[in-house]
Amino acid sequence: MARRVVGLTLDNLDDLTTRCRSCVLWELDPMSGRRAQDRGAAAAEKEAWVSAALLEWGSCGRVLYLDGEVAGHALYAPPAYLPGETRFPTAPVAPDAVLLTAVDVRPAYRGGGLGRVLVQSVAKDLTRRGIRAVEAYGDARLGAEQLADSCTPPVGFLLGVGFKTVRPHPRYPRLRLDLRTALSWREDVEGALERLLGSVHRGRPVPVRAPRSTSRPLSPRGPAV
Repeated sequence: MARRVVGLTLDNLDDLTTRCRSCVLWELDPMSGRRAQDRGAAAAEKEAWVSAALLEWGSCGRVLYLDGEVAGHALYAPPAYLPGETRFPTAPVAPDAVLLTAVDVRPAYRGGGLGRVLVQSVAKDLTRRGIRAVEAYGDARLGAEQLADSCTPPVGFLLGVGFKTVRPHPRYPRLRLDLRTALSWREDVEGALERLLGSVHRGRPVPVRAPRSTSRPLSPRGPAV
């Protein structure tokens, strides 16, 4: 099965779930969000937000495809771009972190570890951009597999892919993932191979064995969601 993860753009914005495509919980402050919903302008506001985020900050989402079919997505941005964060009792996010606002895996594809794939893709993108950590507000009511059943990811899912609670709350705890330890050994091996190939192209001698990875995979390994 061919798997592909790409950045969110205006061209693939409509590949988000219908619920997320017209949700501005994060993108607008509470009052502006209610006004947008009342006048049926939420989808237009979402598009305007994505356009501004892409122009001013860069990639703010990942979309996952399996054999050409949409299987899931993740959205993220700095807190300054997400005024809706003020709704949450455990705000604010730490100044060195980006906020993960959504992780969705379509029901037909759940249980195969694709939620972890999306989080790793987000981590890889942010690490390349010099970001130190990603934080999220979890929903403690949901089971780990109930992705997209709330506007916040389930706490069990976040814990399962390596997040740690930094501010407890009975409903909306805030969790954090240190990006220095977020990528699996597969990412490290890919990086080592790229460096080896680069050495070949530059005419440098290549060691007989690839460097042995010393980083650890995401742990603890939680539910395959």
